[in-house]
Amino acid sequence: MDRVADGRVRYRDALAVGEFRVWFVAYTVSTLGSVVAAVALMVLVYERTGSPFLSALTFGLGFLPYIVSGLLLSAVVDRVPPRRLLSGCDLTCAVLVALMAWPNTPVPALLVLLFAVGTVSSVAGGARGGLVRMVVGDAAYVPARSLLRISSQSAQILGNGLGGLLLIVLSPRDLILVNAASFVFSATLTRFGLRHRPAAAPEPGAPLLIDSLRGAGSVLGDPVLRRLLLLGWLVPLFMVWPEALAAPYVIGGGDSRSLVGWWLVAIPVGVIAGDLAGVWLLSPDRQKRLIAPIAAAGFVPYLAFVGKPSVEVAIPLLVLAGTGAAYFLGLDGLIRDTAPRALFARTMAISQAGTMTIQGLGFAAAGALAEWLHPATVIVCAGVLGIVAVALLRPRHRRG
Repeated sequence: MDRVADGRVRYRDALAVGEFRVWFVAYTVSTLGSVVAAVALMVLVYERTGSPFLSALTFGLGFLPYIVSGLLLSAVVDRVPPRRLLSGCDLTCAVLVALMAWPNTPVPALLVLLFAVGTVSSVAGGARGGLVRMVVGDAAYVPARSLLRISSQSAQILGNGLGGLLLIVLSPRDLILVNAASFVFSATLTRFGLRHRPAAAPEPGAPLLIDSLRGAGSVLGDPVLRRLLLLGWLVPLFMVWPEALAAPYVIGGGDSRSLVGWWLVAIPVGVIAGDLAGVWLLSPDRQKRLIAPIAAAGFVPYLAFVGKPSVEVAIPLLVLAGTGAAYFLGLDGLIRDTAPRALFARTMAISQAGTMTIQGLGFAAAGALAEWLHPATVIVCAGVLGIVAVALLRPRHRRG
């Protein structure tokens, strides 16, 4: 067997690649800036309108564009050289975000700009998913993907807290401009830190929309690949339900509002711990064979909410649940091995589009159920539905 199938691959195998190190820093900075700006934007919209709904909408609009770009724009990742596409997307986002900070920008214009940023970011995310394999190779692909996932989760933990602290000394507009600067920084590192690679299909024969839909049909038409993608979408759908219920569970139970922040960082902390343990302790073949057990185990702590535990008990349960996201390690490997090489970049674009969109739907579904059920009961439902989804979609992996 080759090293991918049987050898132990570490984070250092990905970090040993100079291009990846530069790109990892660029991605981390822009992601952290976006999280900080999201806090500022929610505050800005609420101060302008006094509407909790519009304030919350600024969060939901970050998810919606992904399904649009995943279906209608995914062919872009094959038509434009990846370095140019990523740096161009970062610069475009920098301009759009800077426009958000323009004094007295109407709230509807802010929301339109936010949707545009989400659309451009989703295109960049699709390109990133395909490029990481080119940069680090097949052997280091899974740990490289894990590092990007850890970076994203760390940005959620640090960015939410940092955004709240910075709002003490800076205005929301100032923080939005900080995000624009982070995109410029990322674009600069990407442009000069990555080497040029040609586009996969520089002279496409079909219009962008038709080509994108045709590619999505090819990806989703493969029954094995479709099953893997569905598993990658449905687990996060139910995993995010407790995050959507942070305020109702904590404040509704009579606890301090300050505990909401601790609740929200619990699952990301577990995700980081699970990824680290999975890469350090499991071989690539074992990661693949344990996809279903790890994913199902992540939902078991949700079942403990049948006893409506206190927040002090619930937070460690959520950390434990977050470790179940380590199933992505094996899933990333199987998708890499299953997707046709010519469609790999589009597969990753569609995969990310579905994951982001389904998480947005998960937040909405949890909130809707909590209108009639106790938040603890909704979390138990998430655990049951998550385990059922894993059982129905478990991969049929054969060693070797």
